[in-house]
Amino acid sequence: MNNARHVFEPLTIGPLTLRNRIIKSATNEGMAPQGIPSRQLVKLHAALAEGGVGMTTLAYCSVSPDGRTLPGQIVLDASTVPHLRALTDAVHRHGAAASAQITHGGCFTFLRERSTPRPLSSSGGFNKVGLMSGMWRKQAMTEADMTQVIGQFVQGAELARAAGFDAVELHMGHGYLLSQFISPLYNRRRDSYGGSLENRLRFPLRVLRAVLEAVGNDLAVICKYSITDGVRGGNTAQDGAAIARLLEAAGAHLLVLSAGMNVESITTMFGSSFPKENRVKAGNPLIGMAMALQRLKEPEVVFRELYLLEHARKVRAAVKLPLAYLGGVSSLEGIERAMAEGFDAVAMGRGLICQPDFVNRLSQGLARHSGCTACNRCVAMMYTPGGTSCVLGPAGDPVLNAQPAAG
Repeated sequence: MNNARHVFEPLTIGPLTLRNRIIKSATNEGMAPQGIPSRQLVKLHAALAEGGVGMTTLAYCSVSPDGRTLPGQIVLDASTVPHLRALTDAVHRHGAAASAQITHGGCFTFLRERSTPRPLSSSGGFNKVGLMSGMWRKQAMTEADMTQVIGQFVQGAELARAAGFDAVELHMGHGYLLSQFISPLYNRRRDSYGGSLENRLRFPLRVLRAVLEAVGNDLAVICKYSITDGVRGGNTAQDGAAIARLLEAAGAHLLVLSAGMNVESITTMFGSSFPKENRVKAGNPLIGMAMALQRLKEPEVVFRELYLLEHARKVRAAVKLPLAYLGGVSSLEGIERAMAEGFDAVAMGRGLICQPDFVNRLSQGLARHSGCTACNRCVAMMYTPGGTSCVLGPAGDPVLNAQPAAG
């Protein structure tokens, strides 16, 4: 497309300049046994960097032990910094940037051991996620809780900087804690943190401003959020545009435009249904049950490229800050179309899991389409000994996945 900015041009976001416009989006890797980043995790992100991405994103780095959704997730603390430094050094050797997705799960957690009697959330009461783990109740965050969690996000961002990351991505979507404030599906508060969209954004914006103040001169500060919750009673794409305006006003350097919720609307997130039969089974029975329930409750959805474009356009029309389109990019034509629509970058998940060298293949004229079939089986591979991989290729190495990155 003649009016598309070229995918291989540099992109500046805050203090960071990327070598091109393709970002590996955060996709849970299953490569941190006991919460320690593994050599397999380093190998994965090094391969993505060597394969040509402008930036690769390490998924779900929790800002506290309570913020994890599952065992085996990274907690940003002093003990993980040397292992994370091994990852960022490997990424930098291949000329790419590294981003750490920092977040807190709130009531979206399957871990019973925590410092509070019940999982924290925007509002208290019945916890539908807890039906699978016995934590049927959640507790509304107090001002003291918010202050503590803001401090944890700041500390997490500072540790990410110490570990050599070039960016941090605040996860404000998919039903995690910050999303639980933003979405009316979860936020039923009657104080200054509930009701209007501006009130529901008040706590997430406090987190964003604090992180920007702490590391924004050194790191790109990115926000990933759900443009639409994808379910009745949740935020719509019009709300998503209004959210973007508030994040822009607060100073975010880049928005990654996702959609959907982990519990209520996972097909909105992935743009296609999960297979009724899978080549792998989740080792955690709770996760297996959750996946089975998702297959039962949601209608069959057939994948189409750029499945979130109609929603993302509303955000592009509303703000001027850099935006990364996410949602079903699987070809050079799709990338160019997204850029012709005014998006500054594209974020890819499944396509790069399938082919970590896809960007190089595009730049060398060796490919125009990803080999990804959007079967979604890579999601369940996270629970295998080798971690996330494409079922069409070799599985992850369970030996490397058992070895600490800095060991």
